[in-house]
Amino acid sequence: MNAPISDTFEAQLRSERQALLARLQAQRGGTRSRTEVAADKRAMADDNGFRADESFDLGSVLGEREALELQAIDAALQRIADGSYGLCLQCGASIPAARLHAQPTAERCVDCQAKAE
Repeated sequence: MNAPISDTFEAQLRSERQALLARLQAQRGGTRSRTEVAADKRAMADDNGFRADESFDLGSVLGEREALELQAIDAALQRIADGSYGLCLQCGASIPAARLHAQPTAERCVDCQAKAE
């Protein structure tokens, strides 16, 4: 992938990364730790009559999803840095720019992704 195109995707990925980190910080109430937020959610669930385990599990799942999203963004940024961004990790073919615009963290071409799923 040529430099101006990968620069565009790099800017998009960095923007998504910043937005994700800001969203995580806001969800955690600013600079509070994950442990503090989890404890507050458990206490709130108890106070509201909800099952604490369900509330805690939901928070854990959301945290896992966001962690995976952050890992995918960082992996895509690393592929840009090493020059392999836009190439399918499975077959080596170029991933169409339209797919990368829709999913900038895409690791596979459409055919290989379909086989993987």
